[in-house]
Amino acid sequence: MKLKEFAGIMNELAPIRFSEGWDNPGLLAGDENKDVGRVYITLDVTSEAIEAAHEAGADLILAHHPLIFKPVSRISSDHYVGRRIMKIIAYDMALFAMHTDFDVTCMGAEAAERLGLIETKVLEPTVSEEYGLGMFGYLKDDLKLTELADKVKKDFEIDYVRVYGDPDDTIVKAAVLPGSGSSAIDAACAEGCDVLITGDVSHHSGIDALEKGISVIDAGHYGVEKLFIGYMKEYINSNTPSIEVIEDRTGDRSWLR
Repeated sequence: MKLKEFAGIMNELAPIRFSEGWDNPGLLAGDENKDVGRVYITLDVTSEAIEAAHEAGADLILAHHPLIFKPVSRISSDHYVGRRIMKIIAYDMALFAMHTDFDVTCMGAEAAERLGLIETKVLEPTVSEEYGLGMFGYLKDDLKLTELADKVKKDFEIDYVRVYGDPDDTIVKAAVLPGSGSSAIDAACAEGCDVLITGDVSHHSGIDALEKGISVIDAGHYGVEKLFIGYMKEYINSNTPSIEVIEDRTGDRSWLR
């Protein structure tokens, strides 16, 4: 399959026109007429992921986070972004990213489904009332905050979360926004949510949320967003069965001691 055909199928799932204005999804490196038979899916285009993709014989790296966000003034070995771009090209691979276009069409809904939320709605509509960032809804059964924290770890297969709130508080209504979601705290409050599940919440944002009357479960930026890898593997297997998919195993680069 030609890369431009593959890109078209990805665009059917998450139209690039739905992405945020500051974002940079789509084909970031490579020839659209390149033949693609093996795809390596990763959240981040790290040097380790590039090497793993090359060793796996991938033709294309499909990433959630774009390697290139801002205009690049030079591509050289003395710049960390340049080095990675040079390696991708030298290894005869292409790079395609699906970021906020995927977030508004798939990410929030998939996260809410994994949590088993019901009567869900978009937390921060962007394209329309049906498409936007994050979701909120009701838990099937009321849980204590500490019980929900354990459920988040289980549902998203992560080892730890950071929690702001009383462990014994009862949670009825929850919001989830994968990735960096401190900015969604007010939106979750406005919808009457008892908790926001997200990532990258600073100490001050966490304690301010409590003052606003909402608890926070910080599952890390990677923790929830890594569902992108499995989701896209299933989508590609269903829609382009001739293409082999390899999932990234380099994992989260952050850790707690």
